[in-house]
Amino acid sequence: MLAEALERPQVTRTKANPVAADRAEVVVAGRRLRPTEVFDTYWTFASRRQHIYNARLNGADGPWTDDPILREHRFTNCYRAADRVSQYLISDVIYSGSQEFDEVVFRTLLFKLFNKVETWEMLLRGLGETPSWSSFDLDAYDQLLSRSFEAGTRIYSAAYVMAPPKLGAERKHTNHLRLLRDMMTADLPDALAAAATMKDAFELLRAQPGIGDFLAFQYVIDLNYSAGLHFDEMDYVVAGPGAKDGIRKCFGADAAGIEAEIIAYMAETQDEQFERLDLTFKGLNGRPLQLIDCQNLFCEVDKYSRVAHPTVAGVSGRSRIKQKFAPAGPITMSWFPPKWGINSSRARHPHDVT
Repeated sequence: MLAEALERPQVTRTKANPVAADRAEVVVAGRRLRPTEVFDTYWTFASRRQHIYNARLNGADGPWTDDPILREHRFTNCYRAADRVSQYLISDVIYSGSQEFDEVVFRTLLFKLFNKVETWEMLLRGLGETPSWSSFDLDAYDQLLSRSFEAGTRIYSAAYVMAPPKLGAERKHTNHLRLLRDMMTADLPDALAAAATMKDAFELLRAQPGIGDFLAFQYVIDLNYSAGLHFDEMDYVVAGPGAKDGIRKCFGADAAGIEAEIIAYMAETQDEQFERLDLTFKGLNGRPLQLIDCQNLFCEVDKYSRVAHPTVAGVSGRSRIKQKFAPAGPITMSWFPPKWGINSSRARHPHDVT
């Protein structure tokens, strides 16, 4: 179900049999679009990448694919919640500790401001307890982060560009701690809990200093993993810069400005597309791709097509895939928000939920 903020895309096909059609022209949000060869690659990539995830989850020995690009380069999972950092966030941050919503919001935003497992675990060691809003001491947290930074440790993940909010401190991490304090003091958790739609919650986060569209959407998805919010992941989506690159490569320049509707089109027609291309895709324990997952897949297909389709231009003009794949053995965590109802009886459960 799409939220009121994102109307169901108007989609028509120019061929009578959409399943048999070979990249049939489509109309999305009133625009006639001709998919490129990268459109088919999007679905092939999704099928192959999910196969790799399932093979590793089942403990199969690598290599897990014959695809040379997937074997050589690093790509995130099809499902955002299945990635290593998201898995840690869900099991060891959100569902570990007090389930009072203000505490969940505090822990989630503290983790996501740095988005790095090692930074969170350094705080756990330094504080001697789980970070908590009820006992938050900005100076104590600042000292721990400063010592780690001065020791030459990277305290921020390289995954996102974290622009520092201008809150008067010299160091970026101090300003982020001040931002967290200010959001909590202003009763952001109560406002989020009262938000009627995912878009409303997104706009609350977007209004905070230093938080743009991309980060606000990522944060609302993270907070929505908790038991305190109940938005459907098919309610709302914001296309990030990487996704816009992938959309351009799949649909051409005419896709500009309707990226959210195109992402919705991909989510809503996924079964049709996998069938059309005779691809196997069973989802995440039966859960189909959601808007956030289709958004992320556009980012990954943008990277993949730099090698597979080097002549197809995106928006940014990037031509290389920076990260190489380094196998790290079997996947050790596969546990998702209980409200999704997809955890198996063998799934790893979080600890210390009160």
